[in-house]
Parts: sequence; C-alpha cells; structure tokens
Amino acid sequence: MRKLKFICAVLCGGLIANNAVAMDLSLNDAVNKIIAESNDIKKAEANVKKAEASLDAVNANRWVNVTANASYMNLVDVTNPTSDQGIKLPPELGGLLAQAAQNTGNDLTNLQIPDNLLMAGVSITQPIYTFGKIGNAVDSTRSAIKMSKTSKEITRREVAYSAADLYWTAKMTDEIVKLAQQDLNNAKVSKSKLTATGRANRGNLVKIETDIASKEINLSDAEFNRDTAHRMLKIFAGIDIDEELNLTDNFPSEFENIADKKLTSTPQWEVLQEQVNMYEAKASSQRANGYPTLAAVGAYNFMTMGNDVGHMFEKSGSQGAYWGLALSVPVFTGGLNRANATVDVMNAEAARQDLDKTKKLTTEQYNTAIRQYNHLRDNLENMQNARDLAAKAYKFSQDRFGAGQTSAVELAEVASGLYQLDMALLNAKYKILMSMESIKKLDE
Repeated sequence: MRKLKFICAVLCGGLIANNAVAMDLSLNDAVNKIIAESNDIKKAEANVKKAEASLDAVNANRWVNVTANASYMNLVDVTNPTSDQGIKLPPELGGLLAQAAQNTGNDLTNLQIPDNLLMAGVSITQPIYTFGKIGNAVDSTRSAIKMSKTSKEITRREVAYSAADLYWTAKMTDEIVKLAQQDLNNAKVSKSKLTATGRANRGNLVKIETDIASKEINLSDAEFNRDTAHRMLKIFAGIDIDEELNLTDNFPSEFENIADKKLTSTPQWEVLQEQVNMYEAKASSQRANGYPTLAAVGAYNFMTMGNDVGHMFEKSGSQGAYWGLALSVPVFTGGLNRANATVDVMNAEAARQDLDKTKKLTTEQYNTAIRQYNHLRDNLENMQNARDLAAKAYKFSQDRFGAGQTSAVELAEVASGLYQLDMALLNAKYKILMSMESIKKLDE
C-alpha cells in the first residue's frame, strides 16, 4: 500500500511539473505569430484581392460582350378580354387600313392578330480600338495592384517592428526583475554581514532595513511590469493568457558594425511612385473618353406568334440577323472628361510632391538609425567597463560595511550607482536592437 501511494505521488508530481513547464518563445517565433494574428495584414491582403478583382473588371471591357434577350407578350382585346382568338383591329386605325379595304374589297373591320407573341435575340459586340480608354484604365489598375501589394509589405514590416518591440520589451522586463532581485539580495547580504560582526550600529541597521523594504517594493513593481509586458506579448501573438513564457533570445553582448550606406529604395517610395503612375494613366483614360470607339457588332433576332401558347411554334417565325462595324463618337459631354482628367493630373502632382518629401524624411530616418546604432554600439564597451567597476566598488563597500568601516548611506549610494549602470546598459542594448529593427523596416 505504501509503495502504491509513493507511485501515485510521483505521477501526480510529474503531471504538476509538466503543467508548470513554460513555453519557449524565440524572437522569430514571436514575430511570425504576431504577423499571423495581425488584423492589419489581413486587411492588407483583402485590399490586394480587391485590386486584382478591379483588374478583372477593367479587362472584361476588352472582350466580346454577348447579350441575350427574350420577351413574351399576350395581347388583350379590350372589348372581349377573355377571348383567346386574338385581337380585332377596327378601321379607325387610319387611312392605311381603309385604303387597303377599298383596294381589296375585303372587310378589314374584323382583322385579327394572334395574341401570343414571342421575341428572342442575341447581340454581340467586340471592341476593336478604343483609343486608349481601356488600355490606360488597365495600366491604372495594375499600378493600384502594385500599390496594394507594396502597402501589404509596408504593413508587414510595421507589424514585424512592433512585434520585435514587444518581444525585447518583455525580455527587458525579465532582466529588470533579475536586477531588482539581485539588488535586494545584495542588501540582504550586507545586512547579514553587518549583524554577523556583533552589535551593529543602530543607524546603519535602520538604514539597511529601510533599503531592503524599498528594494522589495522595487522588485514587486518590476514583477508587475514583467507580467504586464508578457500579457501584451501573448495577446498579440495569440498565445493563451495563462501560458507561461520563456523568452529564449537574450540581449547580445556584442553587436556587429553597420557601415553607412545610401538608401536607394524603400516600399514607401514604391507606393507613392505607383500612385503617380496610377493617376497619370487614369488621366489618359479620362481624356480618351472623348475619342471614338470602334467595335464589331452582330445580332440575331427571332419572332413567332400564335393564337395560343401550345401552337406558337407550329409555323416558322420571322428571323433577322446582321453584322458590321460600329463607330461611336461622343459629341458633347459638358467638359466632363477634361475636368476628370484635370483632377487626376492634380492628384498625380500631389503624389509626386509627397514622394519627394517622403524621400527626404525616410532617408534622414534611415541615416539617423544607422548613426544611433553605431553610436550606442561604440559606447557599449565603455559602459560595460563602467558597470564592472561599479560592481567591484560595491563589493568593496559591502565588505567595509560589514566590518563597520562605512555607513549605510555610502553603501546605498554605491548600490544605487551599480543599479543605474545595470539599467543603463540594458537600455542601451534595447535601443541598439530597436535601431537595427528600424534599419530593417526601411531597407531589408
């Protein structure tokens, strides 16, 4: 029985341990998950499909247009609505019927026409030359498609940048918790050394106990910030909110040098350039609306009639067909085409001005990101050396404090200096990484 209880306890303990295992999450995995969950990217994908559907709609104007029509009519004799024999045409219709009656000697007052008529036909139109109306419209839509695809890439880069920011922010809060815990542990060790030497100075003891209480609050705040940052990361990555995370990517200790280079292209520029092309092609299409349209046309028509529906097709009906060329020329539109073309030309000029402005701004952002990266990277080694010296100074001060050779105030100042340098070093690494992400966002 005892052996069985022991086995059950081991199994239960194993299950609890497995449930407590944190989920490993790397930077690349976090970025991919956030991209997959991003509503902005899904919206950008929908815009691409919408633009592609617009191209299909415009291209449809190039091809054969086939129209079929059919109509059925049942004529009603007003004087005898229930009659199914047709309708009577009185001689009062005019001189033609009266003249026909005189010439033939027949009585046309009871002339009847079958009251069931069926007419059906099909017409075909094939544009041959539209003087640029369709071609320029297609070019404009193709530019719109390129814009939507490039906009999707811009959105992807923005989301990837935000994802990296979320990841490194969460990782930084992890490191801050470690620093706060280490700072608290150092204070507790200093107190232990102070009390181990015998009767401690009352002022130093009160001061170190006050510092310990303050550092415990600082640790609690750091843990709260860490939990908040992890929660945000899990929400955007589509991870269960109760899942524990283990961020596997660490802050690098060294960073490679990035040489200064000129920004030659970026998605923002491509979007604006395609916008210029789109409006210019659209303006050309608007102008072409005032030009002729040449098309090949053809049609076939069939008509049959009878006194009742069941006998309508016992006799052959009348048929007609034609084919040829049609040239349609707009004569007067009140200046609509010219006005629309002017609007598009002005839109193209506005997009061109935006392109010039964006080139200047993004080039400066790109150069600033490279300068910031290299500046922080060059100072990182000196900052690391300063931090190591501060750690040694704290060790010396801690030993002296334990021996009663220095005050708690001096120890607190040295500890504060070490903690600030640790935070500054961590913040510098975060800024270097985000500068690298800014460079990738503009010029991957």
